[in-house]
Amino acid sequence: MELENGRPGDDGGRLEKELRVYDLLDSLGISYQRVDHQAAMTMEACEEIDRTLSTGVENGVAICKNLFLCNRQETDFYLLLIPGSKPFKTKYLSAQIGSSRLSFAKPEYMEKYLDITPGSVSVMGLMNDHEKKVRLVIDRDVLKAEYFACHPCINTSSLRFRTEDLTEKVIPAMGHDPILVEL
Repeated sequence: MELENGRPGDDGGRLEKELRVYDLLDSLGISYQRVDHQAAMTMEACEEIDRTLSTGVENGVAICKNLFLCNRQETDFYLLLIPGSKPFKTKYLSAQIGSSRLSFAKPEYMEKYLDITPGSVSVMGLMNDHEKKVRLVIDRDVLKAEYFACHPCINTSSLRFRTEDLTEKVIPAMGHDPILVEL
């Protein structure tokens, strides 16, 4: 597993949704590194990927759990970014965002709004949410690391770029104002 700079040299075999992520990052002038790997479906499977993404970084890389949530009525949707090592407790999040009875949203909503399938959930999916149906929620601890890591809407690659670029360029370009929480 090797860390590469920028988009793949050969786009052949890559999904359109992955290529759109590289197009967005390139259009924003963001420097990023990429590692290609086997499908990573769990946090445990991400450990080797995490080590590769952390190569040469002194102040840490935010490796997140990306949770796609909804209210009981399935009318309000949330994408929560939380440090991978931090436990998620629904009641603490519910109190901070004013939405009770949160649960994991069905995969069909994930595909409909973010063009992402389970195991590939990423903040980058918000670029596909043109109707702004999903609210971005970020645990403040995610923003403390120098670098941020995520999938490019597919779980066979992972990206690393500056957290500052996430907050100052990527999120504004996607038009989703984040709700900051402390979990």
